[in-house]
Amino acid sequence: MINEGNIKPLEEQTDTNKDVENTAEIEITNETVSEVDKLTMQLIEANDKFLRLYAEFDNYKRRTIKERSELLQTAGKDLILALLPVADDFERAQKASENTQDIQAIKDGIALIYNKFNQILSAKGLASISSIGEIFDVDKHEGISNIPAPSEDLKGRVIDEIEKGYTLNGHVVRFAKVIIGE
Repeated sequence: MINEGNIKPLEEQTDTNKDVENTAEIEITNETVSEVDKLTMQLIEANDKFLRLYAEFDNYKRRTIKERSELLQTAGKDLILALLPVADDFERAQKASENTQDIQAIKDGIALIYNKFNQILSAKGLASISSIGEIFDVDKHEGISNIPAPSEDLKGRVIDEIEKGYTLNGHVVRFAKVIIGE
C-alpha cells in the first residue's frame, strides 16, 4: 500500500535533489578552499624560507668579499714586519760607512745583513733554485742562450746562471734565467 502522506509532488522532489547537490558542492568547495588555504600557506612559508636563504647567502657573499679584500690588503704585513729589522740594519750600516775608512768592516756588515735577509725569506718559505750543472728543466729554468758545452757531459745542462730562480712553499715564483750547453 502506498501512503499518500509520504509522496511528494515531482517539483518538490527536484528541489530536494538540488538541495543535496548544493550541500555536496558546498562541502566540496569547503574542502577545496581548505586545501587551497593549506597550499597557499605552504607557498607563503616556502617563499619566506627562500627569501631568508637568499638574504643569508647575499650576506655571506658580501662578508667573504670584504674578508678577501682585507686579507689582500694585509697579506704581506707579516713579511714586512719581519723585514723591517733588515731595513734598520741597512740604515745603521749606511750611517756607519760615512765615518769609516775600513772597507773590510763594511763588507762584513753587508754580508751579515744579507745573511739575515736570506734567513727571514727562508723562514717565510722562499728557497732559491740551484741551477748550475743541473739538467735544463723548463719547469724551473728559463733558457736565455745556448753556448757550446766545454765538455760532453755538460750538454743539455745549465752552464751559467744569469738570474737566480726562487720557489715559495714549493711553487716557482721566478724562473732561473740560465745559459745552456749544447
